[in-house]
Amino acid sequence: MNFLDSAVEIARQAGALIRHNSERRPSYELKGESDLVTPTDRASERLVVERLSTYHPSHSIVAEEGSGHDSRSEYVWYVDPLDGTTNFAHGFPMYCVSLGLERAGEMICGVVYDPLRDEMFTAERGAGAFLNNRRIRVSSVSRLEDSLVATGFPSRKRHINVNVHFYYQMAMATHGVRRAGSAALDFAYVACGRLDVFWEFGLKPWDMAAGMLLVAEAGGRVTDMRGGPAVVGGPNILTSNGHTHDETLKLFSEVFAGSYRTPLPDPQTA
Repeated sequence: MNFLDSAVEIARQAGALIRHNSERRPSYELKGESDLVTPTDRASERLVVERLSTYHPSHSIVAEEGSGHDSRSEYVWYVDPLDGTTNFAHGFPMYCVSLGLERAGEMICGVVYDPLRDEMFTAERGAGAFLNNRRIRVSSVSRLEDSLVATGFPSRKRHINVNVHFYYQMAMATHGVRRAGSAALDFAYVACGRLDVFWEFGLKPWDMAAGMLLVAEAGGRVTDMRGGPAVVGGPNILTSNGHTHDETLKLFSEVFAGSYRTPLPDPQTA
């Protein structure tokens, strides 16, 4: 079985487990200060790691809940067994399974599966991006002011996260900013044209590996927020349909420099 076929099969199996468990309000616990984890996260990860180890026993696996292994292979799987755990724990229907395969430092295969909508996003290096086996492309929106964009915020240490500054400026410069709570789906939505831009600080490798490839193979552009090369697990990420990328980078450069096009309103005047 090839890499993509095995990833699709495994993502469907994990998605079925998640969908079944979503029928009742799940229990959860905290890992660290405020990151949620549920029994379904762990069960999904066990399933994914076991299946990957069966199909590709020599490959390394990096998984969010820590059950992967390092086999010193040039092939590395990045596994998010339930991206959007906080949403899942509250019954908010925005979560998915994400699997990305890297070979010698280059992403070559990615799958993002939304079990509630039965939407399987897939990509292989050089072969394009697909949604349920139909080719997808990024949007044709050419101006930032006509764009719908998305971002996210960390579960913990929100008080020191600078993204609120970028959020506000982008909210004023676009049709609006969406914060749905699943980075993997945000990437997928840029790839299929539902969103025009997605950016975020502090994502983990398993949050972004598959999604970066999806956007690139759908004809989009992927960099860091200053326009440099995007790195799996890097400090920040910017993806877009390509047409709006330079304009977004210009706005971001202003915010990084402390220059705001639209000042924050004074709450005392409300």
